[in-house]
Amino acid sequence: MNKPSVDAKPTLLIKDDDHVAGPDSAAITVVAYCDFECPYCGRAYPLIKRLQARLGDRLRIVFRHFPLTHKHPLAQQAAEATEAADAQGQFWAMHDVVFEHQDALGKDDLCRYAEALRLDIARFERELRDRMYAKRVERDVRSGRRIGVKGTPTFFINGSLHTEEDTLERLVLRMSERGPV
Repeated sequence: MNKPSVDAKPTLLIKDDDHVAGPDSAAITVVAYCDFECPYCGRAYPLIKRLQARLGDRLRIVFRHFPLTHKHPLAQQAAEATEAADAQGQFWAMHDVVFEHQDALGKDDLCRYAEALRLDIARFERELRDRMYAKRVERDVRSGRRIGVKGTPTFFINGSLHTEEDTLERLVLRMSERGPV
């Protein structure tokens, strides 16, 4: 697989409205392009949670949407639902619930998750219906395409492209053992 060109790296800059877990000072930054309905992303999800627990402040995760709508018809709606939850301060909580229930991503399911998170359900439903966050999701997709993302999950570990979730944990732990990168 081709590595992204040096010119592509500026799109990896963390934007103010990116979804970030972990401090700016972390030695390791993983930018993850994911699809909520993708089974491979679903397998990577617990790996990332394990890495976060193990590495703490040495790891920063940046989540970006990359729904593969031709394969996963509910992925776009799930992405938009996490953005609607973000508007109410609950992106990561909805992110986790959606990944933990990949087999139930219909509108009613998403609304049930929103209720469990105590979101303003009328607002949530209205924003989903009006597709208020479709452009936000598309922006992530466009940024991914510009830097060579073709499928999910795709990870950039300190700027270096990786597409195998099986190697993610090994690579990040190896980097953390070396100290600051």
